[in-house]
Amino acid sequence: MSEVAVSEGPACGFIGLGSQGAPMARRMIDAGLPTVLWARRAQTLEPFRGAPARIAASIAELGAQVEHVGICVIDDAAVLEVCGQLIAAMRPGGRIVIHSTTLPQTCRIVARDARARGVSVLEAPVSGGAPAAEAGALTVMTAGDLAILEQARPVLETFSRRIFHLGDYGAAQTAKLVNNSLLAAKLAMAHQALSAGATLGLERRALVELLQASSGRSFGLDVLARQPSLEAFSNADALADKVRLLSEAAGDGSSAVTGLQRAVASAFPS
Repeated sequence: MSEVAVSEGPACGFIGLGSQGAPMARRMIDAGLPTVLWARRAQTLEPFRGAPARIAASIAELGAQVEHVGICVIDDAAVLEVCGQLIAAMRPGGRIVIHSTTLPQTCRIVARDARARGVSVLEAPVSGGAPAAEAGALTVMTAGDLAILEQARPVLETFSRRIFHLGDYGAAQTAKLVNNSLLAAKLAMAHQALSAGATLGLERRALVELLQASSGRSFGLDVLARQPSLEAFSNADALADKVRLLSEAAGDGSSAVTGLQRAVASAFPS
């Protein structure tokens, strides 16, 4: 990685260097933000060796050094574990920005615990995946105090193209789950449409090209068109899990998500 001049931005941390978190952290580093990294798995830190970023030995060590820390770990339990250690280590006035996809109540819990220590929290799940993160073109959905968003905006803009503020804690995570569930439903419907076409004797490639140029086009169809089959779509399990989270957030038997669940279940059976 080439050398960059250190900016006047805040001291930043990043935890969760997976397929999406790693390019987000790299964009922050390349923008010149002084950045500290921590990862549970040492191998995820290897691409950052020699980069103008420090590597912390623990979450507490990272938290003590930074004003802003982005979290992009895998699930609710990991978010609660990591944030609990950060809250205890960070100085008052610091902020935690949660990019992981979680249940809406998880960010409310973290925000409550952080407030007691003088640490602020911004809920900020993202959409676009690794390619958009690498291009600095993620969409960021935020919730919480608008003033916290404005403080965090220069950092978020290093890896995003659009930033939305949706309301109080829980709103951004709810929107993220709806977005992911809608994509899953569109993928399922596209799969059903292509399967119907095959049953009726249509050649898959020709049908895909026709649909992409017609009113039946959707982002789900475009994604599926790049795969040999729905089974080859590597994010299928993750999308199905988001539908489960939306159902859990809405409550069992909620009619608000029944239609999405039915559409998705046909192609993503649990």
